[in-house]
Amino acid sequence: MREMKENDFIVSKTDLKGRLTYVNRIFMDMADYTEEELLGKPHNIVRHPDMPKAVFKLLWDMVQNNEEIFTYVVNKTKNGDAYWVYANVTPSFDEKGKKVGYYSVRRQPNKEALAIITPLYKQMVTAEKSGGVDAGTKILTELLEEKGVGYNEFIISLQK
Repeated sequence: MREMKENDFIVSKTDLKGRLTYVNRIFMDMADYTEEELLGKPHNIVRHPDMPKAVFKLLWDMVQNNEEIFTYVVNKTKNGDAYWVYANVTPSFDEKGKKVGYYSVRRQPNKEALAIITPLYKQMVTAEKSGGVDAGTKILTELLEEKGVGYNEFIISLQK
């Protein structure tokens, strides 16, 4: 398991289809890919199998609706190692206000937050194996309803 440093920021940009158009050096170093191996590829080149599909569905639904999202993501390196990030993803617009892609900044996640997120994601992934994305979404929705908060509010509260 790799760990981001406290002052590291992973930055990437994608087009509207999620293909990488920009990656910073820390992204390349953490993921063990060269710029040439990343640019033009789907961002999910770093998707780890322990990441619930329901979280990515929520992410896409929100950014496609011109909303930002905060979330925890476990990524996979080129050689299969894992690393956690605390991510903020926002839509990007051109000077005329037309959405042209997405911008993501990731930083070191709070270790105490990961103690909550890791078992939650494990439960969601297990549910998704038999019940699909809807089963993972149901677990997440029930948790948020129980806590009486929205997704971003829940995630941000864990990062503090």
